[in-house]
Amino acid sequence: MIKLNSLRVFELALQSKKIRFLIVGAINTAVGFSVYPLLYITLEPKGLDYLSILIISQIICTTFSFVGNKYFVFKTQGNLHIESTKFFTFHAFYFLLNILCLPALVEVIKLNPILAQTLFSVAIMVTSYFWHNLITFKSIHKDYE
Repeated sequence: MIKLNSLRVFELALQSKKIRFLIVGAINTAVGFSVYPLLYITLEPKGLDYLSILIISQIICTTFSFVGNKYFVFKTQGNLHIESTKFFTFHAFYFLLNILCLPALVEVIKLNPILAQTLFSVAIMVTSYFWHNLITFKSIHKDYE
């Protein structure tokens, strides 16, 4: 009986968009915090610089995040072009900012590229819910709360 109640609590929690965003966010965080370091460790010894590795990492992580947010968090149907444009615009802005900030953090402040990228990723995590909730998926998603 306890297992059934726990399952019911979990099912109820999943009805909350904010809980779903936290779940996808945790998965995206794990992916994001893994992809750049793994690519860096793998590709930097082969001569690829940390900014080129960032570009590859950004494409992988942003695409993964879009799929999770569209289909699990906001549960929208259709509108792929509009939503993806808004989603990738947000992440393109942060990517450009990242391209400007990462060299400063690495070359000027002398932070390790992995640590610098991790710190920058925190800003993206904090602001992305608000952007995607209020802009990317706003006009087409249903609130469950």
